[in-house]
Amino acid sequence: MGVYSEAFVAFDVAKKKHAVAIAEGGRTGEVRFVGEVENSPAATERTIKKLGRKYDRLHVCFEAGPTGYALCRQVRDLGHDCMVVAPALIPKRPGERVKTNRRDAVTLARLHRAGELIGVWVPDVVHEAVRDLVRSREAAADDLRRKRHCAMGGSTRTAVIGHWRTGAGLPDRTSSIPRSRSCSRRRSTRSRTRLSDYTAWMSSCAPSCQLGPWRESLRPIRPCAAPRSWSQ
Repeated sequence: MGVYSEAFVAFDVAKKKHAVAIAEGGRTGEVRFVGEVENSPAATERTIKKLGRKYDRLHVCFEAGPTGYALCRQVRDLGHDCMVVAPALIPKRPGERVKTNRRDAVTLARLHRAGELIGVWVPDVVHEAVRDLVRSREAAADDLRRKRHCAMGGSTRTAVIGHWRTGAGLPDRTSSIPRSRSCSRRRSTRSRTRLSDYTAWMSSCAPSCQLGPWRESLRPIRPCAAPRSWSQ
């Protein structure tokens, strides 16, 4: 057992490897870089258990990002405290422009020990899946909107160009218009089907997430009343 009974561990998360730093408790506690660990549950568990054998309590933190909240849930399942930090609220020194994984991990550990970090709300697995569905549905809706505008704009441009070619005495090429409109219609149909699938999946998953009761209380409001309104 070390001199200090608690330690503050910071992960600078990435797609392949996490940079790990530790700050020992107390004002004079050492702040050091531990190393890099593979981004996998087994490697993370080995690192946490290794540090847990040396210190009584571990306070873990990492920045919220595209890697999700699986690391936070794993650390909490191992019996330690974990905070997901809001990146926009991390204190930064003016003029500090050098940014590496090692420096970020050490800085996070030091700030976590000082109590200067602000955490965000951590959703459960179902709610995180519903978030992904919402983002996917928004992307599908934007894709459908772009294809509709493209189809309408293409028809208008084709008509204008055909009128100009007729007035200029050039051969008309309107025979390709039905074929192009048919392709645009098929693309719009596929996008509309994908949007409907995402909407149906959201309707089936939303009641079982953390905010399911809140959603049910908002059903009298028209935008939340039925999936039909989501597709508008």
